[in-house]
Amino acid sequence: MSYEILKEGKFEYVEVGKGKPLILLHGLFGALSNFKDVIDYFKHRFTVIIPIMPLYSMPVPKTNVKSLMRYIRDFINYKEFEQVHLLGNSLGGHVGLLYTHTYPEKVASLILTGSSGLYENPMGSTYPKKGDKKFVREKVEYTFYNPKHATDELVDECYNIVNDRGQALRVLSLARSAIRQNMGDELAAMKQPVCLIWGKNDTITPPEVAEEFHRRLTNSDLYWIDECGHAPMMEHPTLFNKILGNWFDKMLEPVQ
Repeated sequence: MSYEILKEGKFEYVEVGKGKPLILLHGLFGALSNFKDVIDYFKHRFTVIIPIMPLYSMPVPKTNVKSLMRYIRDFINYKEFEQVHLLGNSLGGHVGLLYTHTYPEKVASLILTGSSGLYENPMGSTYPKKGDKKFVREKVEYTFYNPKHATDELVDECYNIVNDRGQALRVLSLARSAIRQNMGDELAAMKQPVCLIWGKNDTITPPEVAEEFHRRLTNSDLYWIDECGHAPMMEHPTLFNKILGNWFDKMLEPVQ
C-alpha cells in the first residue's frame, strides 16, 4: 500500500481523504494492506484513518485488549475528534467494542467484521510452530475461504512474528486477554448503530458468533458474505464496500 505513514509522538498512522473520521482497527496478524480497498472506496466520503496499534511494543504484562483500547482513546483525543466511526476486524473489532462501551459519547457508529469479543478460535486449534513455514502457511490459509489470499507476503509476516520470541509472547498475551475480556454482558447497553458484516465460512469467529452479536446489540444490522472467511474486506472487497456504503446511506446523515 502506497499511503504515507505519519509519525507524531507515540502515534503512527495513515490518514487519507476528507469528511468525518472513519477509523480502521486491524487485527492481531493484520496489516495496513488489509484495508487498501476500504480506504480507496471511502476516502472520498470520510477521512479514513488507520492507527498502527502497538501490538509488539507494549510490555508483555500490559499487552492486552484494555491497553490497546487506551491507546486508541489517546489517539482519538490527540486528534481531537468529537465523534468517530469505528471499523474493526478480528481483534480490532474487540478493541472497538471496548472503546464504544467505555466512551459511548465518542462513537457515531461501529462496524464489526469477524470480531472477537464473544468467542473466537484463533489460528485454529494450535498455534503456528516456530520454524515451520509450511505449518504457518496452513494456519494463514485457515483464515480465508479461498487460500489464494494467503499470499507469500502475509505468510512471511506471520512467520517472522512467531519466530520472534518477544512478538510471539505478545501474540499469546493478546489472545488470552481477548478470551478473558468477554463483552457479552456489556453489549445490550450499546445503543450506537452497529453494522455486522460476516463471512458465512468464517472458522475463527463462526457464523453463530455474528448471530449472537446481532441478538445482543439492539441497534445492529447483520449482513452475510458467502464463500468468505475471517477477513471479508480482503476476500470480497467490492461486495464488502457496497454493503457498508449502503448501510451508511441508510443509517447515517449524508457526509457533506
